[in-house]
Amino acid sequence: MGPRHAGPGVPLQVLAEHCGGQLVGNGGIVISAMAALNDAAPGDIAFLANRRYRGQLATTRASAVIVAPDDAGLTALPKLVTENPYAAYAKAAALLYPPVLAVPGINASASVSATAQVAASATIGAFVVVGERTRIGERAWIHAGCVIGDDCELGDDVVLYPRVVVYADTRIGTRSIVHAGVVLGADGFGMAEEHGRWLKVPQVGGVVIGTDVEIGANTTIDRGALGNTVLEDNVKLDNQIQIGHNCRIGAHTAIAGQAGVAGSTRIGRNCKIGGAAMIIGHIEIADGTVISGGTSVFDTIREPGVYTSVFPTLPHREWKHVASVVRRLRRLAERVLTLERTIKHLGE
Repeated sequence: MGPRHAGPGVPLQVLAEHCGGQLVGNGGIVISAMAALNDAAPGDIAFLANRRYRGQLATTRASAVIVAPDDAGLTALPKLVTENPYAAYAKAAALLYPPVLAVPGINASASVSATAQVAASATIGAFVVVGERTRIGERAWIHAGCVIGDDCELGDDVVLYPRVVVYADTRIGTRSIVHAGVVLGADGFGMAEEHGRWLKVPQVGGVVIGTDVEIGANTTIDRGALGNTVLEDNVKLDNQIQIGHNCRIGAHTAIAGQAGVAGSTRIGRNCKIGGAAMIIGHIEIADGTVISGGTSVFDTIREPGVYTSVFPTLPHREWKHVASVVRRLRRLAERVLTLERTIKHLGE
């Protein structure tokens, strides 16, 4: 998979069939590209997923739009009507921007171990290193400068972008995408303290990545201390995320950039975790949980819901005042408790 460029164009009727939306208007219009409502030109299709941009429907120059049923009446343009415009946009974009296909083969500058098994349909780029007994599946595309250690397994259609490092004993499932600079399987932060000094705890587990996983640039996923660190199927990670050793992230969970997950944490299925969230180790998070950006999680979450710990933005002087009050809350609570006991005693 390489950079995508718009193809020759697709009739709106074909897009409707591909996306599953209801076609309203002329299905013979040829759509050549996707664009934002305010940037679109004739030949483009735009979409409305956020209602704050509804006013742009009246002024867009797009040839067609993708809208929800509630917004269909706001424009006379040909349209695809669907309950989920953003998902329809994703399907339309995949059809309009077909991927650039790799040319199978092993670059002459690559170093591939004699004991490695590389499918004939795979592409191994310049200066790639492939370790002992590692297996690389059909149509996999390993871009320039990647290093893959011993005893790894990369499934069919896996893509590693430039300079990904895959340590030994890592498995990556079918159709997973790993972006540039990712490190999979580095040692977890395992240290034992003795007499004021730190002893390194050997990290002897591995990393297991499921199918249809996508891992953003410069994200790091540590190997397990004993068992494996596991990302289940269809997990989506943004850029610059840290996943500690022995974590398990449930299927279909998405985590935004700069989040950190400490070791031995179990995150359930279908969770959504905002950017810069910090999650302490050795806890569990229930399926379907939503954690707001910047939130710190210190205890197990047993019930799904939306959890937030970020204080809203205030002018600096007001924030200092609020912070001074917060510092005194414990003392104030003790005084209130004392007063309640005194009143109760007097009443008796």
